[in-house]
Amino acid sequence: MTATPEEVEALFALLELEGFPARYNIAPTQPILMVVAGPRPDPGSNLPDRRALLVRWGLVPGWAKDPKDLPLLINARSETAAEKPAFRAAMRHRRTLVPASGFYEWKRDGSKKSQPFFIRPRGGGLMAFGGVMETYAEPGGSEIDTGAILTTAANSAVAAIHDRMPVIIRPEDFSRWLDCRASEPRDVADLLAPVPPDYLEAIPISDKVNKVANVGPDILEPVTLPAGNPAP
Repeated sequence: MTATPEEVEALFALLELEGFPARYNIAPTQPILMVVAGPRPDPGSNLPDRRALLVRWGLVPGWAKDPKDLPLLINARSETAAEKPAFRAAMRHRRTLVPASGFYEWKRDGSKKSQPFFIRPRGGGLMAFGGVMETYAEPGGSEIDTGAILTTAANSAVAAIHDRMPVIIRPEDFSRWLDCRASEPRDVADLLAPVPPDYLEAIPISDKVNKVANVGPDILEPVTLPAGNPAP
């Protein structure tokens, strides 16, 4: 997530957004930014009705007694999320957008060392993953916002690296995706398809990204792949 707060504010039509630093290696259980629908604005108002908040990456269903008894739910398969007990309520009532500059994926080729790629909008820029959120009430009485990113089948550009990719919601569909008052999951199912192949580009990078402790911009420096192992 390397976009500036001003860029995020503009793309997602947020009323205000606190400053934040660029982040190059966001890991599960760390905070991620999510955009949610705000209170319904007054009729005729031109003010944005969306707000952003930090959410723990790893959804905890509201019915969970002890999160330690559950797997870490960082992703949700979009094809089945509306029926799965862990995501069903969130898909119906708490759909979100996750601002992102890109994501990492690893190409695994048998016993060879996995090759990491940085996958971003072609030419750079900011995009939005489809997400879901759940507020979990801890036994001590405190509450924590948690979330997961929806995935779909990889398009032909990403399939050479991995068979899944995040759901990407286009700006013209932001309002429809976020409006859980007016639409149920089946009404937005068409938004869960993979984006066209030319929307993304995959850039080979070094294995620095494999260590959570590495958080600098050098992670994104491109590398040259060995002969016989071309980039997708």
